[in-house]
Amino acid sequence: MYRVFPYITLFVVTILVQVFLFDNLSISIYFAPMIYLAFLLLLPLDTPHIGLLAAGLVTGWTMDYTMGTDGLNVLATLPVAFLRPWIIGFFYTREDPREGGIPSAARFGQVKFIRYLVVCVLLHHVLFFSFEALSWVHAARTLLRIVVSGVASVYFIWLTARLFTLKLTVRV
Repeated sequence: MYRVFPYITLFVVTILVQVFLFDNLSISIYFAPMIYLAFLLLLPLDTPHIGLLAAGLVTGWTMDYTMGTDGLNVLATLPVAFLRPWIIGFFYTREDPREGGIPSAARFGQVKFIRYLVVCVLLHHVLFFSFEALSWVHAARTLLRIVVSGVASVYFIWLTARLFTLKLTVRV
């Protein structure tokens, strides 16, 4: 990772915004955006797999500690961190991602970047809300929570990515 300070700042800001803003919103039970995933999704493309897993573990543990969810966030963020290189490889050919680059709309194109965000957020939300419900009795409610929270999360992560990559120079 060639820029440590911006990623530490991104981690702290996304965790604080999640804890103090989005976790305290009382709009609806279905509206629960989770922007802390932006930290994992915006890590450089050349981040080693063990680094991604460590970042997923630390992010999930931090959110579990602040939310009091006893491992639910770790259970949802670790698969996202583990599958991220394969998801990127699925959407992008070898020529698209340059080594050391940051996943962004400017680098990959708007549509591909949003697809990447949607797949990662959907994976996270399916795991998170399914294990939170632990029952098929309210499957329709769980599905509605996944969709509404997923759309909100993708939007806020996309917005965070735009702000995060605004001042960073893209390494070619």
